[in-house]
Formats: sequence, C-alpha cells, structure tokens
Amino acid sequence: MTDLTGTVALITGASRGIGAAVAVEFARRGAQCVLVARTQGGLEETDDAIRAAGGKPASLLPLDLVKQADKIDMIGPSVVERFGRLDILVHNAGALGTLTPVAHITPKDWADTVGVNLTATWRLIRTCEPPLRAAPAGRAVFVTTGRVARPKAYWGAYGATKAGMEHLVLTWAQEVAGTAIRANLFDPGIVATQMRATAMPGEDPSGLQKPADVAPEIVALCGPDEVRNGAVVRAGG
Repeated sequence: MTDLTGTVALITGASRGIGAAVAVEFARRGAQCVLVARTQGGLEETDDAIRAAGGKPASLLPLDLVKQADKIDMIGPSVVERFGRLDILVHNAGALGTLTPVAHITPKDWADTVGVNLTATWRLIRTCEPPLRAAPAGRAVFVTTGRVARPKAYWGAYGATKAGMEHLVLTWAQEVAGTAIRANLFDPGIVATQMRATAMPGEDPSGLQKPADVAPEIVALCGPDEVRNGAVVRAGG
C-alpha cells in the first residue's frame, strides 16, 4: 500500500459513495484530506469515517459546484494557504440529470449537469494546476463513465457532459506532460451508489461493486510512482 503521509488530497463529491470511500482510503494511507460536497452533514459523516479509520481529521468545504461555481476558483489558493501544498485532486462529483429524450431536456437539468460534470472540471483544473505543478508528484483523477463510449437513449445530458469532461482532461494531460503532473480518468464501472439507484430503480444492489471496492484503484492512480498520463483507466483493468 502506497504511503501518502505528508500529502494533501482534494476530493469532490466526498459526502457519500465513491468520493467518501476514496477519502477514507487516502486517510488510511496518511494523506490530509480536503473534502468538497454540497452538504455539511454528509461531509461530517465522511470525516467521522476517516477518524474511525485512524486518519487525520479532514478539512470540510461545503460547496455547491453549480450555484457557487465562482467559489471553486479559490479552492487551490485556500488549500495552499492552509496546508502549504496540494498534491492530489480527485474530481468525483457528478450529476446524472434526468434520464429523458434529448428533445425533452430542460434548461435547468442541462445547466446543472454541465455545471457539475464539465464546468466544474475546467474550474478545478484552473485553480489546482499551480499547486499541482509545485508538488513533487502532482496527481489528478477524474471519475468518468463507460456511457461516453456507449451512448444510450435518454442518457444524453450525462453522456455528453462526461464526454466533454474526458476531452478536456485528456487535452490538459497533454499540456502538462512535461511537468510532474499526471492526469488520468477512471471509469469505476457499475457500482452501488445513490446515482446508480436513481438511474436503475428496482435493481438489486447486492451483487454490485461497492464504493470501497473501487476506491483503492483510484487512490493507486495518485501515488508518486504512477507513470500514466492521459489514460482512461477501467476498474479491474
């Protein structure tokens, strides 16, 4: 298990599901976690899980990535001001939107899905690139989906915005190829999350992967020995 003692990791969507599991896994390995999500209560639950696992108390940042999008720009400088560094970014937060025909997508659903999946990606890259460049081994992982490669009826907003996110991240990876930053995408596959339950109501989650099953793979992508850059990594592969 890679030792991440001394590093600072920023995780979005950290109040539940994959984001919370990733935060706990980082904490187990010694990282200082900065947790971002909309709900204070959810962040506190993740912090409780981190402490129960023997990790350092997390720094909690309640933030709506759509309604408070302009505040994303201050995350990088704020983390550096508090901890002196930022080594790792994991953008796990995602918006499913409403599963509906493309012609029926409402402006609000479109704006919300674009805001979380695409615009927040751009803003996080902007605010985090300077400290990640300054880090000995800056690492960034963005959680994507197999829906990008396999479009499906009614999934237009989700698939399109994740496809845009992939393109943006892969472009950025080329731009930082000459630095110590490694930026990759991770597709967790089918995992028993709240988003999955919303998309597939009535599905029995007992046979699905759990967030804790894929969290170690995401954290492994953030280790100092990771050499891949601009890769789309699939869970289990």
